[in-house]
Amino acid sequence: LVGSEMCIRDSLVALVAPILGAVADRGSARKRFLALFAYLGVLTTAALYFVGKGQWAFALIVYALGVIGFSGANIFYDALLPEVSDEKDVDVVSGFGFSMGYLGGGLLFLVNVLTVVKPQWFGLADAGQAVRIGFLSVAVWWGFFTLFILFWVPEKPAASPRTAGAWSGGFEQLKHTFGRIRHMKTVLLFLCAYWLYIDGVDTIIRMAVDFGMSLGFKATDLLLALLVTQFVGFPAALVFGRLGQRIGPRKGIYIAIAVYVAATFWGITMTRKEEFYVLAAVIGLVQGGIQALSRSYYSRLIPADKPAEFYGFYNMLGKFAAIIGPVLVGGVGLLMRRLLMPPDPTAAELVHVGTLAARWSMASVLILFAAGAVLLYLVDEEKGKAQAAML
Repeated sequence: LVGSEMCIRDSLVALVAPILGAVADRGSARKRFLALFAYLGVLTTAALYFVGKGQWAFALIVYALGVIGFSGANIFYDALLPEVSDEKDVDVVSGFGFSMGYLGGGLLFLVNVLTVVKPQWFGLADAGQAVRIGFLSVAVWWGFFTLFILFWVPEKPAASPRTAGAWSGGFEQLKHTFGRIRHMKTVLLFLCAYWLYIDGVDTIIRMAVDFGMSLGFKATDLLLALLVTQFVGFPAALVFGRLGQRIGPRKGIYIAIAVYVAATFWGITMTRKEEFYVLAAVIGLVQGGIQALSRSYYSRLIPADKPAEFYGFYNMLGKFAAIIGPVLVGGVGLLMRRLLMPPDPTAAELVHVGTLAARWSMASVLILFAAGAVLLYLVDEEKGKAQAAML
């Protein structure tokens, strides 16, 4: 049920992303749409505090709306990148944005983990109460820091800023873009490459905890590993922003893909929790970097006056990638269980086969990184800029 809800939710956000982006561009309303989605996420996150025992349907609906708010807000957040940077410093600015995200998320996550592990330190009754308070803290944190974007980040007015015709004009703009984007082969090629390699990244992010548990690691070990990734990601995203500025974002993306491939090979052979911590640190070195440089590289390939619409396509593929990756991992894991499971298995054989299946399923992610890297090699940045200027 949860898996079906995730697929429906991600598909919904993906399908409406380009439409909302086109409308926001037309009416110069990127910040207004960002506020709408962000505070939808804030309110629904706070509503999780009121979920009682056994109210799984309410929890599912509220959680889904919260993630829609987060995903929708990111479309317009990304689209503001050209407003605060130019081609010379866009890699650094994008890296700085992801860096601050990892730092802020890591600090709040650390506090929330401490309240769950040691609720008595904070005067709380138990871990359950700590989790509920954690939802409120996330809502307040999210809502407060969104204000900085709304009040201090500039947004250029649209060429024809009439909001009355923004929706009809937005649909017309989207129709026009669909008619021309098939001729923008560079953008399409990059989006396909991004779809594949970011699918691998998202799959590792989403499946890491399940993979660790299948290898017998405790929940506290996995929480610590996630914290390591967050805090390593803070300085690493800054470094990758500078790296993209010096050697170019595409080379930086290739470095990140290479590290992910090496980490995947290492991950499918590890046996000790200490290795899981080191692996989490390695992932943290490149996770924010590949996200930041992908976003800044894409900004070079799209029309300057249609950022929200084109970042809508960008986020659309990101959402569909989040569906395909786990399906691939789950399908390979199920197939390997059927192939490796002996007749009438003992308890020990069940554990052994489960571990092998988990390793093979994570290895399937290598296909996504390899295919994405090949398509990225074919992207011609200069040709893409010329095509964007004609749209």
